[in-house]
Amino acid sequence: MSGYLPPAIALIGPTASGKTDIALDIASRFPVELISLDSAQVFIGMDIGTAKPDRATLAQYPHHLIDLITPEERYSAARFREDALRLMGEITARGRIPLLVGGTMLYYKALVEGLADMPEADPLLRAEIDATALERGWPALHSELARLDPVTAARLAPNDRQRIQRALEVVRLTGKPLDAHWQRQSPPELPFRLLTLALNAPERKVLHERIGLRFRTMLSAGLVDEVKTLRSTYRLSVDLPSMRCVGYRQVWETLEGHLPMVELADRGTFATRQFAKRQITWLRALRTAGRLDGEYDLEESTTPAKIRAEIVKLITALPAPRA
Repeated sequence: MSGYLPPAIALIGPTASGKTDIALDIASRFPVELISLDSAQVFIGMDIGTAKPDRATLAQYPHHLIDLITPEERYSAARFREDALRLMGEITARGRIPLLVGGTMLYYKALVEGLADMPEADPLLRAEIDATALERGWPALHSELARLDPVTAARLAPNDRQRIQRALEVVRLTGKPLDAHWQRQSPPELPFRLLTLALNAPERKVLHERIGLRFRTMLSAGLVDEVKTLRSTYRLSVDLPSMRCVGYRQVWETLEGHLPMVELADRGTFATRQFAKRQITWLRALRTAGRLDGEYDLEESTTPAKIRAEIVKLITALPAPRA
């Protein structure tokens, strides 16, 4: 694609890194519209545990792709890409700039690289994998995946049933890991000049402290009651994507009697830290591939100003669109 490319911005980073606060700062200063890049915030009623902006904030700074579906439903990376590209086009047509903000790295990858041509699901093989998991547990299958597809396994939690199942299914059906399917195709050209900015923590201890504080704040704000309400409102199971979200799974286990309430804060914090570790692994890969236009210390006081300066450069450097 040649000629003018309209600008767009992606602000990514691990959980609890302060992405939302900086996005709101950007929205108060520049003609942007916010698009959520968060696979958990698509669910209606899942507010506390997803750190969804409150009603007053959303009224002042509307976010696209929040509160799309019930926790009973599923929302795929393919659907995200379709929705995001449509919205980015509509925002650009209004003379504004799309600002994608969130930490779902799979969504970011789908947006900029498209989706790989994967084999269709095999019900018999999936049933076989499920039976093995029932006998040996999902961590054992995660270990098997680590031998067959170490790159994918490094991105997944040992109990991420759906993604472990799919990764094993693909490698057993094709003899190739997931990344081999991605590498085999030419990524579609994104019709935007995407400025990708990342927040990170050079000192992991700082991020861990922020995660611990935030999860305990969520518990104080009523996360357990939120999950109770969801369970009474919808037909849910622990295998649904909504209830596999970090924090929600741990509360579910507590309500089912599998995890003592006194251990919930520590277990939820640990799970969130593991989730952040996987996000940081994704960021490292983006850095290695030269995809990041800027990476900033979440604790550095000058970070918001530096990000604003990058956005000014993006806006002023691009030629005006042709009439």
